[in-house]
Amino acid sequence: MMMHSSAKGVFYILAVSTVLSSAFSETTLPQLERPTLKCLGVHWLIQGPNSQKAHIQFDYRKKGDEAWRRGMDLFRIETAALPEGQTLPVGSTLYAGSIFNLEEDTEYELNLILNLPNQNPLTHKLISRTRAEPRAYTGGRKLHVVPGNGGGSGSIEDPFQGLEAADTAAKPGDIMLIHKGEYIGHATFKSSGEPGKPIVWRGGIDGKVILDGTGDAEEISARTITGSDIHDVHFEGLTVQRAQFLIVCHRSQRIVLRYCHLKECDYGFTCTNNSEGKITNDFYIADNLIEGPSAWPRTKGIESARGIQVTGNGHAICFNRVRGFADAIDTFPGPECAAIDIYNNEISEMTDDGIEMDYSQRNTRCFNNRLTNVFQGISTQPVYGGPVYIFRNAMLNVVASTFKMNNSPSGALMFHNTAVKSGMALVQSAAVPVRNSIYRNNLFIGTTGNYAYENTSPMENCDFDYDGFGGGPFKLFMKWNGVRFKTLEELKAKAPVYKNCTLVDAAGCFAGAIVAPSDSKHRYEPAENDLRLSEHSDAVDNGVALPGLNDLFVGKAPDLGAYEWGTELPHYGQRTRAEK
Repeated sequence: MMMHSSAKGVFYILAVSTVLSSAFSETTLPQLERPTLKCLGVHWLIQGPNSQKAHIQFDYRKKGDEAWRRGMDLFRIETAALPEGQTLPVGSTLYAGSIFNLEEDTEYELNLILNLPNQNPLTHKLISRTRAEPRAYTGGRKLHVVPGNGGGSGSIEDPFQGLEAADTAAKPGDIMLIHKGEYIGHATFKSSGEPGKPIVWRGGIDGKVILDGTGDAEEISARTITGSDIHDVHFEGLTVQRAQFLIVCHRSQRIVLRYCHLKECDYGFTCTNNSEGKITNDFYIADNLIEGPSAWPRTKGIESARGIQVTGNGHAICFNRVRGFADAIDTFPGPECAAIDIYNNEISEMTDDGIEMDYSQRNTRCFNNRLTNVFQGISTQPVYGGPVYIFRNAMLNVVASTFKMNNSPSGALMFHNTAVKSGMALVQSAAVPVRNSIYRNNLFIGTTGNYAYENTSPMENCDFDYDGFGGGPFKLFMKWNGVRFKTLEELKAKAPVYKNCTLVDAAGCFAGAIVAPSDSKHRYEPAENDLRLSEHSDAVDNGVALPGLNDLFVGKAPDLGAYEWGTELPHYGQRTRAEK
């Protein structure tokens, strides 16, 4: 569905194909991203002499509602930041953007209003629908599986003997009821379901189901589960253990991992091997406990262990409890890495990065996560143009950089995050530039150091403002593009950024009297990570309105940080079936 308004003069509107390969295809429409459960995204390629000067308003409403809601304007992507092999027509500019916090399984109308210099506005209307949480097919067979080495019909009287026999017989819509016991060795799943009729492998019906990658107690195997090149398969209620890689699902679509316990591994869940013609899409990884080998505080340097690694499109990674890795959740390079959501995860004891949005291309989103005891907070090294939205994350006890922006990221957008750490409140240390990135309404609390914010990276076309800094005493207030600003007043008067920065009293900032740790080696429990504001905090009412992100603020203006004053904590980590 599309509506054009008239326009004067000549310019060209092109669209980017949903699948990005060696070049962008030229059409006449903006394009929808793959939908997730909570977010929708679009991208639009504009060509013409003023393509860099476009302003694209993004409005939306639930179908059937009368009033439109304003979202954030589409973001202009830096062409030079696109990954190698992806090209744009000469003289064109790519724009992209997302809307957030939507209702699941709901149809939305999207209204894009393009404004170019000396042109009448041009309007496009699109319709998209958020995804529903994946469920089993209610009309499928229920078949039974017990430990063994082959045979069986799947009935309760004659169950399949082992997973291989069951997988060979599985059909779309089947629910494979896995009975208690240990299933030893590498399990390969080859059978696929259909959209709406997944094959569900369900444990926990009568006791603990353990998939153990090795039968040798002295040796860890390479994998416990391989589910590559399959689609519409669910794994539920399983304990998966003892392998270097517990679950590998390369080049697969619509895989679900839910209510599982992953442990004794280097890598928990991995889908990183894709090809141009077969992309990993639409995974749902939720309500799992994922435990790794790393100990806090960090003593070994950078480790390789990863809880979840994904690439592709349309994934939702949410409500997981992840602890004891180098990184909890990472995006990964591939032909496509877009429209991925990471939210409401409880993360602790990470000896490298809490979350990596590295190698993201556009419309990836990291929000409402809680990170406790992490060496670095959230990484964007690099981001290939973005926009990557990182908002309302709460971080307690970050050792080094709250936002690691090394390797020349472009298109990282940081909104409404709170970080509490020892030392300088915010640090960015790299010799290469950070480009085309935006900070708004963040709250950074430290202890003491040379600066409240020391940044050694060249900052190019970056727009940082309306953040709050607390802690100290700091010798100087900020270092930006090699220039030192002694005080907040000097910063506001002379710097190209932070004209509306706020100095926050750290001692009275939080309702729960949390203060920054004097020693980053301290180990906090995640339940101690309550960074809601005190009513009297300097962070209250000192933010700026961001359409679609803080519309429901209370008071004169939005508050700084992850939480608006007076709100309840979100649910972080696993939910039980009863809670859902």
